[in-house]
This record gives sequence, C-alpha cells and structure tokens, in this order.
Amino acid sequence: MAETNRSNFSSSSLSLEAISSGKVRDIYRITKDRLLLVTTDRISAFDRVLGTVPYKGQVLNQLTAWWMEQTRSIIPNHMLDLPDENAMVVKQADPLTIEVIIRGYITGVTKTALWYRYNLGERNIYGHQLPEGLKKNQELPSPLITPTTKGGPSGHDERLTVDQVVTEGHLDAHLWDQVQKAALALFKYGQQVALQAGLILVDTKYEFGKLPDGSIVLIDEIHTPDSSRFWLANSYQERFGAADEPENYDKEFLRLEYAKLDYRGEGEPPEMPKGLWNQVSDRYIDLYEKLTGQGFFPGETPVSPRLTANLKKSNYLD
Repeated sequence: MAETNRSNFSSSSLSLEAISSGKVRDIYRITKDRLLLVTTDRISAFDRVLGTVPYKGQVLNQLTAWWMEQTRSIIPNHMLDLPDENAMVVKQADPLTIEVIIRGYITGVTKTALWYRYNLGERNIYGHQLPEGLKKNQELPSPLITPTTKGGPSGHDERLTVDQVVTEGHLDAHLWDQVQKAALALFKYGQQVALQAGLILVDTKYEFGKLPDGSIVLIDEIHTPDSSRFWLANSYQERFGAADEPENYDKEFLRLEYAKLDYRGEGEPPEMPKGLWNQVSDRYIDLYEKLTGQGFFPGETPVSPRLTANLKKSNYLD
C-alpha cells in the first residue's frame, strides 16, 4: 500500500459497559450473554504493547471471521455477527485458563519459544524431550502442544507441560483431552489451507471458552498473523538450507527487528523507524489476501466514528 493515508486505531470508547482492554482488543458488554470485541491496531510482542500497525485490527477481525466460518465443522466458535470491519459480536463464554500453543517447527526469538530454549541447551521443553542436532526453523516430526497459563495481572504467561494442565488442576482430564483434539484438528486444517495459499503455518495459539450449557467453543482469534507464524512455502527449503530466516508473514518480522537490537521485552523498547510499522502492515494485508483469496479493502477512516455509526445501524448502540 502507499505510504500515505494510513490510519492508526489505537483505542475505542463506546457507550457500552467496558469489560476489559487487553493488548489488542477492547471488550464491551451488549447484553447478559452477548459481548462486543473491538480489535484495535495495537501490536504486542515480548508480552508488551510496542505500538500500532495501520489496518492491523481490521485484518485480524476479518481474517478471524473468515477462519471461524471455515472451521465450524471442527469445533463451534463464539462468533455471532460482524457489524464493523473492526468489531465482532460474540456469545459470552467463560475463557479456559489455558492457552493452547501448537508448534510445527522449532523456531522463535522470544524467551518462551522452542528455539530460544533449545539454543540455551535445554532438551526437555514443555515436557517434550527433543533430540540433539536440531537446527533453527526445522520441521518437527509431529506438532507439539505447549500449553501456557494466561498472563493475568502480571501480563506474563507461565509455561506448562501437557501433564501439568491436569495435575495442577487447571482443567480436568476429559476437558483437556477434548481441547487438545480440537486444537490439533484446527492446526492440521490450517496447515492444509495455508499450503494451498503458498504458505506454511508454523505455529499458532488457540483459546477456548465454555458456554453456560457446558459446551466448549473456540474464542478470541484463529490463524491470524498475531496468533500464528506463517512462512512463504516456495522459498523455505532453500533458505533453511542456507541457514537464512524464512520469509515470514506475521509479527515475527517485528520481533526479529527488535531482537537485532538485543531487545526481548526487558526495559524501555528502542525507537524504531516509522517505516517499519507500514512494512508490518503490508505483510498483514498480504497474508489476508493470500489466505482468503479476497482483496483487502480498508474501512473508512477515522475508525471510531465509523464504528459507532455501524453499531447504531445494527442496533447494538442507541
């Protein structure tokens, strides 16, 4: 996209009951059993918000909606309506206390990443015994589930083994088994769709919630460049053989730029070139178009008045 006329949407303010404001999404209550998720352009890495990326919120919201429509046959989800490019109406679900991360490759620069831990000399990571001799960005024999607790007030996720989810009382065995099977099925399907689009789905994060009737649904987001790593498939083998970083279409691009300056979330983040945020925006938009096969059409800006008007039009606001 051109360098001009890009809009940043950093926060929302609506005449609804505000439930929470996370690293990326602002959550409001519409009714007792309906919530409004507003996805902003805020971008987080290393467990902190680093800035805003133009149109990122719209990409995440619309891409999640697209994936949720594709995966309803694998597991139901909480999506009900998409009243605005940056907003989704969802069923009220009690989030499970565990985030399910699935890794198909050994990679990453954050302190919780498989490669970061492996490169420090660890071989038993998240309860999985990894062999000697693995190289960065190598495909694993089979996808690994590496659960974490949700950050909570500290904002930091705590690593768990698969067994600890049950032994420490986070989830009961039956529920955890159900969640793992759903996550692996979603990941397998996501990898198939990504490959058809010329991409590799490297790893991802899923969140699940429980409805009042006890059923489990997929919540939050799915297979977005925020929650997942994607690499360009046709250049992967050559770049892996040359020990070069894969061509990525996710926020790993941003993580790597910070890592070059030896920043991994501790202390004040370094100042980054303004053009970097537009480069991230271009990658997010390109990924959206590759996966969906649809063009990306930026919503009218500024976002806030458009959002309010669309919510009123859909009778979610008076």
